[in-house]
Amino acid sequence: MCEAFMKTRNFALQPPVFGDVVSVLSIDGGGIRGIIPGIILAFLESELQKLDGENARIADYFDVIAGTSTGGLVTAMLTAPNKDKRPMFSAKDIKQFYLDHCPKIFPQECYAAKVIKALWGPKYDGKYLRKIVKKKLEKIHLSQTLTNVVIPTFDVKKLQPIIFSSYRVKEKASYDAPLSDICIGTSAAPTFLPAHYFKTCDSSKKEEEFNLIDGGVAANNPTSLALTLLMNEMNKGNADFSPMSPNEYRRLQVLSLGTGSPKNDKKYSAKKAANWGILGWLTSANSIPLLNVFTQASDDMVDYHTCMVFEAFGCGDNYLRIQDDSLTDEVSSLDIATEKNLDALVKIGEGLLKKEVTRVNLETGFCESCGKGTNEDALIRLAKTLHEEKKRKRTKKVQKKRIKNKQANIEDDVVDELRDGDANAFHVLDIATEKNLDALVKIGESLLKKQVTRVNLETGVCEPCGKGTNEDALIRFEL
Repeated sequence: MCEAFMKTRNFALQPPVFGDVVSVLSIDGGGIRGIIPGIILAFLESELQKLDGENARIADYFDVIAGTSTGGLVTAMLTAPNKDKRPMFSAKDIKQFYLDHCPKIFPQECYAAKVIKALWGPKYDGKYLRKIVKKKLEKIHLSQTLTNVVIPTFDVKKLQPIIFSSYRVKEKASYDAPLSDICIGTSAAPTFLPAHYFKTCDSSKKEEEFNLIDGGVAANNPTSLALTLLMNEMNKGNADFSPMSPNEYRRLQVLSLGTGSPKNDKKYSAKKAANWGILGWLTSANSIPLLNVFTQASDDMVDYHTCMVFEAFGCGDNYLRIQDDSLTDEVSSLDIATEKNLDALVKIGEGLLKKEVTRVNLETGFCESCGKGTNEDALIRLAKTLHEEKKRKRTKKVQKKRIKNKQANIEDDVVDELRDGDANAFHVLDIATEKNLDALVKIGESLLKKQVTRVNLETGVCEPCGKGTNEDALIRFEL
């Protein structure tokens, strides 16, 4: 058996129905700051490799990975398959990708030149982004990802969010777009990069047009979106999921990664904003206040709501949000892709691992230390949970196969008993001789006298469980 096949077989993600936990990874938008969640994911993947070997990848452990804008690009990198049906990129590749390509995606000019250019069109032409994304992702389509993905965008022609997801593509073939087009669309931040247009066809060759801009205008933090789609699939009876009631949040394990924010910088005030017109809201304090306000509001509301729901159901530890609100000056920008700034973002990501786990104070709305150790500690615990769940899924899948095989063996035993009564009794559905029918009656009568059995979940074999005979059980049974 070839090595590539063995790697695929050993690490292929099993559906949640085989396990106890449904795992979700969510990655915010944030331009060049996507390097921060890249550092976090590289650490998590290294911990998973300590438990499951060097071939372990993030996509092997999460049932759903959601990403917006730069987070959508990271999502595609983690889930796009190579020729061996394994992830094209490891998490540790993300940092180098950003270091190598961000300076070319966002070539640097003086601030005044950028502002003037932004008044008449996007700051950047997006040509290099389109070139590198199409080269790396080739012709891979949404339906080919190695786990379920959710990537939000916004269609400016329809004035509505367009959510590209592994679930949606099963219902609407026209959503099975190239991953490269989806990534370019979800990254097309207004004033920074041009909107992205492309067309797809459904099974009847009917075309559908997409006129996309950055998904951050709809869901910069896609955690709630991923959970909503997940619950919808459960409610629809998706065979990948075992039944789950709305209050079973204990079965969910969510990792939500921010890209950092200048929230604590407090660079804006009502006094300053009161005098801003269009230019002020788009250019003040070496930033784009309007964009920052919308994305920060969206991020915080999602975090607040998700945290509140998990706390309400008594499983707050199942939701881990890692975010740094202390970015200042150039490191808080979306596009200052100088070597110095990118190196500073790497250090911020590494430093974030050492910071205390925080949780939203539902009274004040501020994040506070919650006494759960560092983010590094929390990720080590999460790696163990994901490792155990993966092992559980593999075990339960094997058990279900054994049970199915055992049922087949029981049928063979019945056929053998019938053969003793009639040499041609292997066609058990239609051999209606008097002798064969009498044999079936005797089998039914003797089954009443046999011991009640139950499946041994370790072996998949039915064994007596000390509950007497089937006859005794039927007498006890009350309708």
